[in-house]
Amino acid sequence: GYYNRPELTEEKFVPHPFKDGERMYKTGDLARWLPNGDIEFIGRIDHQVKIRGQRIELGEIEHQLQSHDRVQESIVLAVDQGAGDKLLCAYFVGQGEISSQELREHTAKDLPAYMIPAVFIQMDELPLTGNGKIDRRALPVPDVNVSAGVSYVAPRNETEQKVADIWTEVLQVEQVGVYDQFFEIGGHSLAGMKLLALIHQEFGAELTLKELFQSPTVEGLAQAIVSADKETAVHIAPAKKQETYPVSSPQKRMYVLQQLEGAEKSYNMPSVLRLKGELDIEKLNRVMRRLIDRHEAFRTTFEIKDGETVQRIWDKAEFEMEYTEAAEGETEGIIDAFIRPFKLDQLPLVRMALIKLSDAEHLLLFDMHHIISDGASVGVLIEEMSQLYAEETLEPLRIQYKDYSVWQQQFIQSELYRKQEDHWLKELDGELPVLTLPTDYSRPAVQSFEGDRITFSLEERQTHALRKLAKETGSTMYMVLLASYSAFLSKLSGQNDIIVGSPIAGRSHADISQVIGVFVNTLAMRSYPKGEKTFTAYLEEVKDTALGAFGAQDYPFEELIGKVQVQRDTSRNPLFDAVFSMQNANVKALTMEGIELEPHPFERNSAKFDITLTADETEGGLEFVLEYNTALFKPETIAKWKTYWLHLLQMITANPDQKLSSLSLADE
Repeated sequence: GYYNRPELTEEKFVPHPFKDGERMYKTGDLARWLPNGDIEFIGRIDHQVKIRGQRIELGEIEHQLQSHDRVQESIVLAVDQGAGDKLLCAYFVGQGEISSQELREHTAKDLPAYMIPAVFIQMDELPLTGNGKIDRRALPVPDVNVSAGVSYVAPRNETEQKVADIWTEVLQVEQVGVYDQFFEIGGHSLAGMKLLALIHQEFGAELTLKELFQSPTVEGLAQAIVSADKETAVHIAPAKKQETYPVSSPQKRMYVLQQLEGAEKSYNMPSVLRLKGELDIEKLNRVMRRLIDRHEAFRTTFEIKDGETVQRIWDKAEFEMEYTEAAEGETEGIIDAFIRPFKLDQLPLVRMALIKLSDAEHLLLFDMHHIISDGASVGVLIEEMSQLYAEETLEPLRIQYKDYSVWQQQFIQSELYRKQEDHWLKELDGELPVLTLPTDYSRPAVQSFEGDRITFSLEERQTHALRKLAKETGSTMYMVLLASYSAFLSKLSGQNDIIVGSPIAGRSHADISQVIGVFVNTLAMRSYPKGEKTFTAYLEEVKDTALGAFGAQDYPFEELIGKVQVQRDTSRNPLFDAVFSMQNANVKALTMEGIELEPHPFERNSAKFDITLTADETEGGLEFVLEYNTALFKPETIAKWKTYWLHLLQMITANPDQKLSSLSLADE
């Protein structure tokens, strides 16, 4: 043992696995026990590193390099680039000159993409210490400026070319090399789901978001596609002509919720855009009529037939854009009057209005009922409106929302549906927590939908620190903020079993990318922010939870409510009362011909949940909206919570390895 170091003795001298009462000494050497009884030495266990959330054995990479017939010696280091980021650098001695490309392809034969070194340095000999071991400190440090970015390597085969083309479409970039990292050039979880849907459509390969995290390069994904089981990509077929059609799961639930007292405007989806430039009003009106003809969702009503909610598609829908002229100070009242209840059995379930402020400035108001639309649909609407206004031709829609509703009835009978159901029943097994936040008022016996919101932002420096944390842990900004938010709710409530609702676009099928309708699903993210966990360890748990949830995202939330043991309570939402949402639709980048478009803020006096945090990552940092139920909380309480939230983020980025118990909501 160690003199006067009982804790070190306990760590190094461990119980013998085969002889009771005896101990073995842990040398720190890493080896593999082969089936024939031989033990193969790999390297030192202290040469194990973690990069972008992946645990990597450097000795395994060295072993693979030395299997190359012209490599004589090699060593691999995880080189610190600064800002806490690391990259893999391979040093080797070889017969004749060996190109980095050749070694990269050689290591890729048996190693995953995240274990392939970013930099290869050939040397005449490796430096040695006085006792003959390789002197790691004497190895040359690669130029950070050169190695930090991956040099462009063009696709080398048909599969890589197709994958690169899909990347450029999803990420809206001009060029993608085979070694570019998806999450480092603008990718996020939502874009990842769209990417995987297009890969499935193109190759028939069903890949998961977890596989994208493990192989985040074009090369890695191409290899995963080649080795994946192939199937014929399933297309959603147009439904046969009927008088009425079944509704989807979210539509069914929304129809019921709309009938609740006080919920009349809770499921409206208003948007306001400021238009700067010379606008052709009549042309805009014609464009909107064409969009109503194009999308059946705008010509759909809902009714009860034989005890079931159904949707009816009409051939035509009357539409006229409302128009008014006003001064800037009068707009808030006009917008408030514009947002009024819809009747679900009457056309149309979309409205549009224009407020003329001057010849060169207008406010464009949209409002749709959530039963026919979602956030991504708003993006589709604005994008297509811009294209038609510029007199571009749109590709015809192969299917409409009713076709998806009919297809969903078939999906419910599938084996995949059963697997996704099993995932959620396992996640939500046992007694489910009820979030108990400290409220200012007694909770009403029947749920109130009165609400308000505050907006605030995080400066670029702090946002950069969060991005750095996401990169170091192999996660995304969404995962970092979700983990932070659930830890925040844990601090407020004193509970360490938390369920947060998180909406997801639900467009995992390539056929529905341009269809307007309510595809959004809500994921119940359950986590356990117990005090003894470090934030980085907890983030790893949340990452695994999120990846599992994304893999089972097609299972309707409405069906889940009926399957789990939910305590019925008219004063609350089922399953969760807190929501986190990450906005990824970049409306700010849109323009119409000769006109700039930008979102215009306006007041909304409703809230579906106790508290909802929405984050939007912008070039200048992070922007947050904190929506709250005014029947429960005072404005000053929410203002205080905003300060708590920002302080918590600051503590996490300052030291992500501290225990959750040491995180506080305010300066002590």
